[in-house]
Amino acid sequence: MSFVPTDPLGIDELLSPEDLAVRATVRDWAADRVLPHIAEWYENGELPGIRELARELGSIGALGMSLTGYGCAGASAVQYGLACLELEAADSGIRSLVSVQGSLAMYAIWKYGSEEQKERWLPGMAAGELIGCFGLTEPDVGSDPAAMRTYAKRDGTDWVLTGRKMWITNGSVAAVAVVWAQTDEGVRGFAVPTDSAGFSAPEIKHKWSLRASVTSELVMDDVRLPADAVLPGVTGLKGPLGCLSHARYGIVWGSMGAARASFESALDYAKTREQFGKPIGGFQLTQAKLADMALELHKGILLAHHLGRRMDAGTLRPEQISFGKLNNVREAIDICRTARTILGANGISLEYPVMRHATNLESVLTYEGTVEMHQLVLGKALTGLDAFR
Repeated sequence: MSFVPTDPLGIDELLSPEDLAVRATVRDWAADRVLPHIAEWYENGELPGIRELARELGSIGALGMSLTGYGCAGASAVQYGLACLELEAADSGIRSLVSVQGSLAMYAIWKYGSEEQKERWLPGMAAGELIGCFGLTEPDVGSDPAAMRTYAKRDGTDWVLTGRKMWITNGSVAAVAVVWAQTDEGVRGFAVPTDSAGFSAPEIKHKWSLRASVTSELVMDDVRLPADAVLPGVTGLKGPLGCLSHARYGIVWGSMGAARASFESALDYAKTREQFGKPIGGFQLTQAKLADMALELHKGILLAHHLGRRMDAGTLRPEQISFGKLNNVREAIDICRTARTILGANGISLEYPVMRHATNLESVLTYEGTVEMHQLVLGKALTGLDAFR
């Protein structure tokens, strides 16, 4: 068999016809609806038509796609990962929209919600008619969610929710916010309709990363909720952390999409840009860069595929997700930076995707667990010793 530069390890041979069809559907959608506009959206710091985009994503089964029932596609973990890769190859902000909708907000309701909550929210969210967000991170509490200050207290049969959440994707356009709060019983999750009195979600501006994404603060000022707003299926941090594991898995794949787009841009450029009378791809140093980038890109995709098969088999552990998130996002940033050096000054132009992906990945490196947190997760697993405190 001949060597295929776009698939040097033959990973596509591990994919079923259904896997390939899912990948093609999402890739074609992104090529048609995102790539022609994304540089302008990024430069303007906006994601116009987000509700229409959400409905389109729902129509191709990309929202909550690995969940079952309630209008969800019931796709495999590998198929969901392939979708994340193709979405982030377009832009991390688009993948974040899908991840927060499906792997955080929808997953929380699907996993921990009552049947009534599932019927109320999930069909509309799967169709993209309703957008959700996930409120865990707070202004002064990032990697230590146990120290969250948002509090829900009982008042008769109601709950009264007070607090703030920060850096919340989809917050300003969400119909429902899954908010985690301290209670006298421990940490609980609440499905909060965003039209509730006392709830507001001002959008965060002046970002230099994830610019084509809606990022918000959530403000809860004595938001009164009925008893059935609480997610009954979980108490404690295992609830939000279980959701984060599901979302981190998507990032393992998605980060390789940003890396692939940057690598392919550099490879194409190296074959056409001439210096000293020949394409720069014909010089040893450029070829060394391309070879190293290809190594890390396809090792990362192979790692993502392996974790996906483990998730489908029900054997994937949170520590293994940390392994993938730590490695793949870190390597993706290095690939983008190396690609930028091949493009030279053109590497900073929005005519090419490289700098946009590099700046987006600075956010991806931090959210869903910083580098340091995943290092400590792995360190604890390797040594049996807890170094978090």
